[in-house]
Amino acid sequence: MAYDGPTADSFAATGAGLGYRTTTAATDGTPTTMATGGKLWLPIWSGEVLHAYDTYNVFEGLVDHKTISSGREMLFPRTGTVGLKAQWGAGEELLGGENAVSNQFKISLDNRPMAAHFELDNVDLMVTQWEYRAELARQAGLRLASTRDKQIASYIARAALEAKLPGIVLGPEGYGDNVTNAGMEGAVDKHDGQVYCSAVLQALGADTGATWTAKNGNAGAGDGSSGNVISTAERTTAALKVLEFIETWMVHLQTINAPMEQVYCAVSPKAFQEIRSLGVARSSSDVINAQPMFGGVAEAGGLGAPFTQGMFALQDTLTYMGVIIMKSNHCPIKNYGNVEIGEGAVSETGDGQASRYNLQWADAGVKAICWQRAAVASLSLQGLKVDTVDDIRRNSTFTCASMMGGTGVLRPELSALFVDGTSSDDNDGTTSIGYVRKKAANGGTFDAEYTEA
Repeated sequence: MAYDGPTADSFAATGAGLGYRTTTAATDGTPTTMATGGKLWLPIWSGEVLHAYDTYNVFEGLVDHKTISSGREMLFPRTGTVGLKAQWGAGEELLGGENAVSNQFKISLDNRPMAAHFELDNVDLMVTQWEYRAELARQAGLRLASTRDKQIASYIARAALEAKLPGIVLGPEGYGDNVTNAGMEGAVDKHDGQVYCSAVLQALGADTGATWTAKNGNAGAGDGSSGNVISTAERTTAALKVLEFIETWMVHLQTINAPMEQVYCAVSPKAFQEIRSLGVARSSSDVINAQPMFGGVAEAGGLGAPFTQGMFALQDTLTYMGVIIMKSNHCPIKNYGNVEIGEGAVSETGDGQASRYNLQWADAGVKAICWQRAAVASLSLQGLKVDTVDDIRRNSTFTCASMMGGTGVLRPELSALFVDGTSSDDNDGTTSIGYVRKKAANGGTFDAEYTEA
C-alpha cells in the first residue's frame, strides 16, 4: 500500500515526525506508524516503574509477603498448638490438644488501589528522552513504594496493640504486667500487646532545640524538666534505652518459643544516627575514655563498622544481639491525615472503629517498632496497571500508574512498640496500652485485625 506521508496531527510540535496525541493503545496490537503515532513508550515506562518500586520498597520484603494473580484475598493456614499428656494412663482418651485448630487467616486486598499520576504537555519527551522518562518512572515507583511502606509499618504497630490468639503465653516473669498510667516504665500489658514505655524516649530522634514535655502527670519528663532543651546526654540515654528494650523483647520471644531469626527494629534516620554514634566523644572530657559502641571496635563487641564508613544510606543497618536495626522515613511516628496513606478517615463514623492505616502515632508517643517477619502479612495483586489518555481540551497527556495491595495481622505476639510514655490528661483509666490504642485510633477502637476463615 502506498504511503501518503504523515499528517499534521500525527507530528510533534517540533515537526520531528513522532507519534503525537493519538488514541492508539500500547497493548491493542495496532501497528504504529508515523501516521498513527502510538503509545509504545507505555510498556517500557511501566517496566521502569516496577523496577523503581522494587528498588525503593523496603518493608514488603521484611514481612510475610504474597502475590496473587487474580481474586481479592488469600488464606494463610493456622495450625494451633500440639497437645501433650505428660503421663498417659491406661484407658485415658487423648483429645488432640486444647488449642488444635484447622481454620485459616484471611488477608484481603484493600478496597481501592493507590495511584501515582502526572500530566504532560509534550509526550514526545517520553519517547525521545530516556533521562526524562526514567526520572518520571523513578518518581512514580518511589511514591508507590513509600506509601506501601507506610501502610505495612502502620500495621506492624497495630499488631503490637492487637489482642493475642488463644493459647499464647506472653512475656517473661516480671515483665508485661498491667501497668497503670501512674507508672509506665517497662513493658506494659502483656495480655493485649507488647508495648514498652519510657519517658526518656521522648529525646530519641528529637529535633534540634526540642524541649521536654510534661507527661504522665509529672512536672518533668525523662532526665530533664518540662520546657528545658533536650541535651546530648539525654539523647544518648534514650538511644541506650532502645537497646535495653530490644534485649527485653528478645527475651520475650525466647519465652514464647518464637522464631529468633529475621527480627527487625525500625527507627527514624535521626534516631538511627544517635544509636550509631553511641560512645562518640561529644565534649573534651569524653575524649580520653571514648569507646564507640558501633564503631567496629573489637573491644566493644565489634558492632557496626569503622567510622570511615558514613552509613548514611537508607539501606544501611546495624545489628545488635541478632536484631537488625534499620532506618526508615516511613516509621509510624507521625499523625496521618484522612486517606493520607490508604483507605479510611482518621476517625470513622458509625461503629467508632479506627482507620485502617491513618492512625495518630505521634499522639500515641511511638518512637520505634520491632517485629519478626511472621507478625504481619502483605498481599499484592500481580502487576502494575498503567493508563494514559490524551486530553485535547487541556492540550496535555495524562498518565496514571496504579496497583492493589492489602495488609493483615498473622502473629501479633511477634511485634512490639517503643513509646515515650503516656499523658495523664487523656487516658482510659486502666492501662497504658489502652491509652496508646485510644490516642492512635483518635478515640476509635481496635477490632481484631486478623480474620479467621
